[in-house]
Amino acid sequence: MMAVALLAAGTAFFLGSCSSKSKDSADTTADTPVFVDEAPESEPAVKDSLAAIFADPKLQSETATDSTYAVTESGLKYMILREGQGKSPKATDEVTVHYQGKLLDGTEFDSSYSRGEPAAFPLNAVIPGWTEGLQLMKEGGKAVFYIPSKLGYGPTGTPGGPIPPNADLIFTVELISVN
Repeated sequence: MMAVALLAAGTAFFLGSCSSKSKDSADTTADTPVFVDEAPESEPAVKDSLAAIFADPKLQSETATDSTYAVTESGLKYMILREGQGKSPKATDEVTVHYQGKLLDGTEFDSSYSRGEPAAFPLNAVIPGWTEGLQLMKEGGKAVFYIPSKLGYGPTGTPGGPIPPNADLIFTVELISVN
C-alpha cells in the first residue's frame, strides 16, 4: 500500500512541478509532496499528509529530499523540497521568508502566504527549531521542518494562542533572502 501512495505522491509532485505558474509565485502546494496515510481502523489516521511523512520511519534518510526526511542531533526533522543557490544564514543574521505553520492535525496557525507578504526577522529571535532549520537552507530554497515541542514552544505553548502545550509543529519555509 505504501508503494502505491509513494507512486501517487511522485506523480502528484511531478505534475505539480510542471505547473505553468512562475517560479516566484507564492504557491504553497506545488513543491509539497502528497502522501496518503492509510492507517488500520484501530489507529486514527494522521490528518496532515506532511505529519504522516515524518511519522513513517521508512522515509527517514541520511539525506533530506522531497520524499525523505533527515533528523538532526537535536531532533529536528526536515525535508528539502527545493535546493537553494544562495548563501546560508547564520544564527545572527536577519532573514526574509515565506512560511506556513501547522499543527499535526493540519490546522494552520500562521502563514505569511495568507497575509500576502513575506516576513523578515532576526534568526536568533525565533524558536530554536527555526534557528536550526533555516541554517540548513540556502537562499531560494524551500524546506519542511517537523519541529518537536522542545525546539518549539514547549510545555507552555502560546498561552491564549493557537499552539497548545507540548505541540509538535510543521512549517513549510521558503528562504527568500539573508539580509
